[in-house]
Amino acid sequence: MSDPIGLALAILGLPLAAAVLAALLSWTKLAKAAHVPLVVACAAAAVLGVMLLLKVGEGPDYRFVSTPVTWFSAGHLTVNFTVTVDPLSSVMLAMIAFVSTWIAIFSAGYMHGDGGYGRYFAVMSLFVFSMCGLVLANNFLLLVAFWEGVGLCSYLLVGYYFEKPSAASAARKAFLVTRIGDTGFLLGIFLLWKMGNWNTDLTALFDYLKDHPPDQAELTTACLLLFCGAVGKSAQFPLYVWLPDAMEGPTPVSALIHAATMVTAGVYLLARCAPLFVMSPDAQAVVAWAGGVTALLAAFLALAQTDLKRVLAYSTVSQLGYMFLALGTGGAVSPAFAVTAAMFHLFTHAFFKALLFLSAGSVMHAMGGVIDVRKFGGLRRLMPVTHLTFLCGAAALAGVPLLSGFWSKDLILESLTGAGASGRPYATGYFVLAVVAFLTAFLTAFYTFRAYFLTFWGPERVPEEAGHHAHESPAVMTIPLVVLAAGALFAGAVAEPFTHWFSNFLGHTPSLHQAEPAEHHFDWTTAGVGTALVVAGIGLAFLWYRKGTEGEPAGLKPAFALSRNKLYVDEVYEAAVVRPAGVLAFLSKALDGFLDALARLIAAVPRFVGDLARPVQNGLVQFYALSMALGLAVFLTFVVFRVAR
Repeated sequence: MSDPIGLALAILGLPLAAAVLAALLSWTKLAKAAHVPLVVACAAAAVLGVMLLLKVGEGPDYRFVSTPVTWFSAGHLTVNFTVTVDPLSSVMLAMIAFVSTWIAIFSAGYMHGDGGYGRYFAVMSLFVFSMCGLVLANNFLLLVAFWEGVGLCSYLLVGYYFEKPSAASAARKAFLVTRIGDTGFLLGIFLLWKMGNWNTDLTALFDYLKDHPPDQAELTTACLLLFCGAVGKSAQFPLYVWLPDAMEGPTPVSALIHAATMVTAGVYLLARCAPLFVMSPDAQAVVAWAGGVTALLAAFLALAQTDLKRVLAYSTVSQLGYMFLALGTGGAVSPAFAVTAAMFHLFTHAFFKALLFLSAGSVMHAMGGVIDVRKFGGLRRLMPVTHLTFLCGAAALAGVPLLSGFWSKDLILESLTGAGASGRPYATGYFVLAVVAFLTAFLTAFYTFRAYFLTFWGPERVPEEAGHHAHESPAVMTIPLVVLAAGALFAGAVAEPFTHWFSNFLGHTPSLHQAEPAEHHFDWTTAGVGTALVVAGIGLAFLWYRKGTEGEPAGLKPAFALSRNKLYVDEVYEAAVVRPAGVLAFLSKALDGFLDALARLIAAVPRFVGDLARPVQNGLVQFYALSMALGLAVFLTFVVFRVAR
């Protein structure tokens, strides 16, 4: 197992084995131990992930591809089961395994006593397996199989409390909205298959298109179709609406979806397909603008939310927009720099977003399931560990200097300012997007610390659901918080500005086609402006919410009302899409019923006529003789009376 492919397949197999074991345990008296397989599998996978990083880092090729095994073939289409290991996939595997380990440990305490304990850990294990398979897949259709596996697991976990109508509705919404993006994704794959000499293996396809430049319009179309899939999975505008509602699932599920699995899939897809997007400046501009609009829109929607988990959900949407902003600059700066900026933010985001969601889960656990910040407050003395860890995560998310989020967000801002000054196509647009990113940084600091002050500052308030008293969560829940807090504080600094390990390592990814790895040259102007905006956002949140209650000026209440009501986007979708689709479905059902009735009526006519004539042909000879005699009698009677007249 010392070779990279062997290590990667072992990492892939561990959570699959855990899923099987957890499912089997759920039917026995050992159901309470169903968490053990997932914890052990993720911990072992994390160790193997570090070994894989070291092995890939030895070079000199930095890419290892398994021997293709034909999954199925039909005509020109051949789908191979083949995996690839390179700096990009190995970083993702290590991050997924490490973060999932601590989420699994936290889940053991959070879900203790739940009736579906075994089912929960079986699906969680399958979730991790599907995400690892997605990362390793070197064939587009194999990637789609794992991609849909991730979608299925998210559906099952978001709707975990399926007896609640809101949870069942949120699961359906997540499944259906992401299917919209997946339709474009599949069309893009088949267009690339045609363009790439009937190749579906990623490495072969990229190499072929590099040597045989395709038609620009066709390539742009294919890239934008692939981007549709990323928009759905990574909750970008206009398909972001499923992610805030996904909070109906257990809180550790939210942490896993937002930090290590589901929503990171779209970012990873575009990073993996960077060689294609670099050849299409138009497609890259669309990616950047979609990311910019999403980042700013989601930051505005997070401003006034009262559900703590929903604030964090909109924050994830906004931060994913940041990652797409970086990915959209690859043609203007360099593929390696753009991918490094996006993936570095994904890497640091995994730590502080998992930390924030698990901290919110700790609060929810202590508050008797209540997560509305208007119903509790002043928890920093009641829950000191949760308070400090949430503060670490909030500071990292806001981009406080020297913390992980500061370094990764700064790299994205540098990619945008560099693209704006490049003089290449869309340079002016990239400059505008840099301004959008700076404004989003200010809003992020503000809404993050608004949530922090409302939760932990002011007088102590504990809701009735918690019996008017609260206590700190048990060690099985607080230890993961402390570990992830350390990552939120120091992982970014260790990985990039002090060692440049991340950019050097990721820059060696062969598919990025760059001889020299990208380096992080610290830009004091960018960092200074960003820091000033972060300080302003935190200061404004302190001024308005330090007493633990809502305190924004009256003049801003209309804007905050729009934010609280999510700009009525759900209502617009309901009126413009859902209801017309419902009417169309009703009419289709009515028409189908009418056509079915008409077909039955047409079929009934000959049956009715046949029923009338059937007695004439009953198979009895005596009946036929009697009929002939009666007929002859009638005929003779008619003739006699006719002659008589």
